[in-house]
Amino acid sequence: MAYTLWTRHLKHNPSQPKWADRDRFVLSAGHGSMLLYALLHLTGYDLSIDDLKAFRTWESKTPGHPEFRATPGVEATTGPLGQGIGDAVGMAIAEAHLAAVYNRPDIKVVDHYTYVIAGDGDLMEGISYEACSLAGHLRLGKLIILYDDNLISLAGETRLSFTEDVEKRFESCGWHVQRVADGNDVDAIDQAITSAKEETQHPSIIAVRTVIGYGSPAKQGKASCHGSPLGGDEVAATRGNLCWPEQPFVVPEDVARHMLGSVERGKGQEAAWLSALERYRKICPEAAAEFERVQAGTLPRGWESSLPAFDCTQKPISTRKVSETVLQSLAPGVPELMGGSADLNPSTLTWLKGFGDFQAPGTGSKDTQGAVGELWGYAGRNLHFGVREHAMAAIANGMALHGGVIPFVGTFFVFSDYMRPSMRLAALMGARVIYVLTHDSIGVGEDGPTHQPVEHLMSLRAMPGMTVIRPSDATEAVEGWRRALLNDTGPTALVFSRQDIPIIDRSQCAPAAGLHKGGYVVWESAEGTPEIILIGSGSELQVALDAGRALSEEGGVKVRVVSLPCWELFDKQPEAYREEVLPSSVKARVAVEAGIKLGWERYVGREGAIVGMDGFGASAPGPVLYEEFGITAGHVVKAAKRLVQGT
Repeated sequence: MAYTLWTRHLKHNPSQPKWADRDRFVLSAGHGSMLLYALLHLTGYDLSIDDLKAFRTWESKTPGHPEFRATPGVEATTGPLGQGIGDAVGMAIAEAHLAAVYNRPDIKVVDHYTYVIAGDGDLMEGISYEACSLAGHLRLGKLIILYDDNLISLAGETRLSFTEDVEKRFESCGWHVQRVADGNDVDAIDQAITSAKEETQHPSIIAVRTVIGYGSPAKQGKASCHGSPLGGDEVAATRGNLCWPEQPFVVPEDVARHMLGSVERGKGQEAAWLSALERYRKICPEAAAEFERVQAGTLPRGWESSLPAFDCTQKPISTRKVSETVLQSLAPGVPELMGGSADLNPSTLTWLKGFGDFQAPGTGSKDTQGAVGELWGYAGRNLHFGVREHAMAAIANGMALHGGVIPFVGTFFVFSDYMRPSMRLAALMGARVIYVLTHDSIGVGEDGPTHQPVEHLMSLRAMPGMTVIRPSDATEAVEGWRRALLNDTGPTALVFSRQDIPIIDRSQCAPAAGLHKGGYVVWESAEGTPEIILIGSGSELQVALDAGRALSEEGGVKVRVVSLPCWELFDKQPEAYREEVLPSSVKARVAVEAGIKLGWERYVGREGAIVGMDGFGASAPGPVLYEEFGITAGHVVKAAKRLVQGT
């Protein structure tokens, strides 16, 4: 499968691995990473024989599973099964959207396929069903999966747990389905891929019957060769069985010449594309300039000027509602912004009004504003993921990896649990994805503990590479979105409230721009070193402010209130700045947050206090829950007095 695809179909230029119009290849069955590394080496990528010899060793370019950025030519980090399929759906969505927006009848600057090699394990994982169901609905005709159907998984034969009719499953999801009976029949595979490319109205899957460990006299067709080396003697026996006389890591000259034909083919393919791009620049200069800008990942000039402003004269407003306002203001000037939610747009407010739904052309569906979908087709920027949180997050990864779009996805914060494996991979890859996570605390209220996130903030904060921002009011919510768009080196989680929050009077408090440093002194009762520091995030910053004013006015305590909406940004600040905000000489500190307490010790120390949650929430109105669980200004005042008085 891989040989046929790479030598007869894959459009790529090994000398320019990031060429924008290359085909994408995703090895979803990432445990077969050496297959990909061998292909990259043989076809002329910057991957040497010595790199292959360094397989799975410290700082090598050939890690145990394919890792994005670690190896030239690797399009996505894969290994957790099913993730690569989700990534590929996202890549196909990005390709279809960019083609619809930028191509012209006589010039195609976006015209490529997304290919996947997947195994039984990929198709067993629930994420693959979610992603493939959506891909079939969207009729992503340039997505092609080669299914390595070898009847074996790690623990034994697939008949132990996986006996469904895979072909009927994909047919029911709207896929074009083919079968190749012999995985060594190159011509049959070639014809199947050709047929798949000709089927433009449906994604394609080609089920190819293969034999695991092919050629090994003792282990062929057995689960024992799935994850374990054959061993020296069996390797020698396999070489003899396959009539392969070469020593390890020796590539015969005729094989090398044959495989390196990809280099000249790729240069020719890219040269033809560059010629088309030059004609495009002359015919459509504005569209060409925008296309090249979004491919480079740079934001348009003046994009920040459209951001809305809020002040304390306005009535309290939920930060999710502010997020919606920000999205509408950004949409016209940032055309690469594209996304949606897992069937929760009316609640998460993650939509771009007036910019159409991303749907298969000609389906006649209506978008959320009533416009007929076929008027937008793939040019629409609102994605409807359905109730598929896990696939949604993986698809967003694929869109970001493809380039040319900045994906955002929305759901209730508590359901980030369903997204977490893909969010982790986004952080690992440094993918530019924005998560809009609303209904951020026990403030959700009557829906009860199943819908009230408690441990989720700490869970995401513990994830390396994830920037977690929980704004305290409308002004910080605007700055949170600004920071998220400026973050082009990894994912950002924006955590917004369901309940309305008063807008802080910035004439009496520090500007919300302090959010860009992660934490800042928002208010203090007097200059100089404080007696106590109160720290809050999100809606609980208002609790800290109320408590601080009460301590100052009623007890004459010298109070400092710190807003800490983003731990990651704060921890990256110079030590001098962090010391300025949280002077080490002040041991009396209280943190307040409507989430699990674990972790706040980082900022309050062993001598400080934490007002937060020790368990799950309950079903009752939000204000009642805050009172019953003790997350109030009164409780913060009591904790502060104990620290100040030393009792």
